[in-house]
Amino acid sequence: MKISKDTVNHVANLARLELIEEEKERFILDMEKIISYFDKLSNLDTSEIKPTEHVIPITNVFRDDKVCNSYDREMMLMNAPSKEKGCFKVPKIME
Repeated sequence: MKISKDTVNHVANLARLELIEEEKERFILDMEKIISYFDKLSNLDTSEIKPTEHVIPITNVFRDDKVCNSYDREMMLMNAPSKEKGCFKVPKIME
């Protein structure tokens, strides 16, 4: 596909870019390369390729809940600076 200078001017205007003539010429070539690459992609046979929603499959990893021994409450509270009724006691932060 041939890209015109008008097309480059239009795209530059949409992107709020001010281009000098050298840049416009370079962008014409760059845009033509990009369009030709998309033309190649359009011609690929993708009939055997499954549609993808994500790059990697999304799966949830669940584990069984198992009852197991926990740490002793007194041992956990042993180094607490302040404790009350078997719980950590922290300063009040809200009224």
